Amino acid sequence: MLDPALAWARSLQRLTTHLSQDAFGGPRPWQFSTLINVQKGGTFLFVLGLMAACRNWSLVAWTYLALHGSYGLCWLIKHASFPDARWAVRITWGGGILAFATVLGPYWLAPVLVVTPVLGPRPEPTAWLIGAAVAVHTLGLALMMSADAQKHATLSLRPGLITTGLYARMRHPNYLGEMLLYATYALLARHWAPWLLLAFVWGGLFLPNMLVMEERLSRHPGWRDYKARTGFLFPRLRSPRLRHTHL
Repeated sequence: MLDPALAWARSLQRLTTHLSQDAFGGPRPWQFSTLINVQKGGTFLFVLGLMAACRNWSLVAWTYLALHGSYGLCWLIKHASFPDARWAVRITWGGGILAFATVLGPYWLAPVLVVTPVLGPRPEPTAWLIGAAVAVHTLGLALMMSADAQKHATLSLRPGLITTGLYARMRHPNYLGEMLLYATYALLARHWAPWLLLAFVWGGLFLPNMLVMEERLSRHPGWRDYKARTGFLFPRLRSPRLRHTHL
């Protein structure tokens, strides 16, 4: 019998894939990667535009621009250097509109709350909060970029499990890096709404993707040993002794 959690993950992944790629049918004029790149790469200009429109040149606004804006630029570098094949699929107009309206666009909620006066007058965040945001963001960016680079380089040479480097202690370091990045933006927003959005994305998109990915990886030799020695999302601190698995 199929594990209930895996059955749920498969069903949710099929639904989200249909809505974001195939909704309403018709022509498929663009790649999913194009839509993602426009949103992530355009974040710098979006936040800077908000700052100019609201005449908000505060420390927290500049900090947010530096963090979220630089992440978008790093994403474009990553796509140009080691693109993710998942985003190479062509999508319908309806799929693109739904993907932007439900996830990619709402990612800009945090800068709206940080920069615009929608929440009314608020004191500047404390120095320790800004320092923590910079530290967490740096860690998240390093994890995401390094993990995706390692995965791309390794799988281009051989298929199978990746059991070295960042993947020696945890099975989804790229997802952890992405979560740390967006947690930083919610932290700077100092409001519950971005956290609600992240709960939706992490629970409805990230978790099903990770569970389905693990089901596929479980077909490779050495999976049981690898799973026992690693953490699902967070690293196991004890030194793992993993043997390399080649197919």
